[in-house]
Amino acid sequence: MSPACCSFCQAVGAVQALFFGLKAAVLAIVLEAVLRIGRRALKNNVMVGLAATAFIALFFFHVPFPLVILAAGVIGFVGGRAGWASFVSGNGHGKVGGKQVADADTALGEGVPAHARPSVSWSLKIAGVFLALWLVPVVGLLAMFGQGNVFTDIAIFFSKMAMVTFGGAYAVLAYVAQQGVEHYGWLKPGEMLDGLGMAETTPGPLFMVTQFVGFMGAYRAHGSLNPLLAGTLGGLLTTWVTFVPCFLWIFLGAPFMETMRSNKALSAALSTITAAVVGVILNLAIWFALQSTCHPWS
Repeated sequence: MSPACCSFCQAVGAVQALFFGLKAAVLAIVLEAVLRIGRRALKNNVMVGLAATAFIALFFFHVPFPLVILAAGVIGFVGGRAGWASFVSGNGHGKVGGKQVADADTALGEGVPAHARPSVSWSLKIAGVFLALWLVPVVGLLAMFGQGNVFTDIAIFFSKMAMVTFGGAYAVLAYVAQQGVEHYGWLKPGEMLDGLGMAETTPGPLFMVTQFVGFMGAYRAHGSLNPLLAGTLGGLLTTWVTFVPCFLWIFLGAPFMETMRSNKALSAALSTITAAVVGVILNLAIWFALQSTCHPWS
């Protein structure tokens, strides 16, 4: 073996060792997130039970992540509406001096600012603009390429993901990892772990790892396109359909936030979703640990 070849192998081995170390570090970070969110969200036995149920549903029965979130929200909404103590207790967030934030400004003599006052006309305009920006490209790809095309799959899957981004990146990334690896086959388990590891080393949001998933999916199924060009387009498309819906929720929902804070049923629904997210992130941690053990050098 030539000296140049030996140097190359040593460099590859060093990079593999680096990524293996990153995987171990990311696993520790994810477990820390489970503990941090759990301390805040699991305030009683009912919430602990919901977190455990969410974990069992995902890990053992492979229930889709959106269904778990929806079920948790419905349970919380019903419990809050019924006034059950386990769901309504501790929902005092958003208070200042014992008053809801929506009333605190008035109590301080400041009133509610104009941008925080709900307006039906404003909501319709915002919804129309962002729905067009979001859905026109998705419908266009579906019309041009049909189902089964990698770009269509990316547009539809990440659009669905953007609608259930409750609990932050760690919650939804378990869904992205399992679907991207097991369902679509866009990348291998070890590659998904590498993507998560690289995302943790950057100052940007961990959520940007979705670009990596979209890039790899389009790169591998590039068709008649240059692989690098297809991957770049896949990454850009992933970013678009992931973040445009997020801006829709922000601009559409922001004026209603203050009025929704005092709604006990909605507060309870959000509390139970947060509890379920603890189980979701634990599922990600265990999946991460299993894949790291099975694919230490992939």
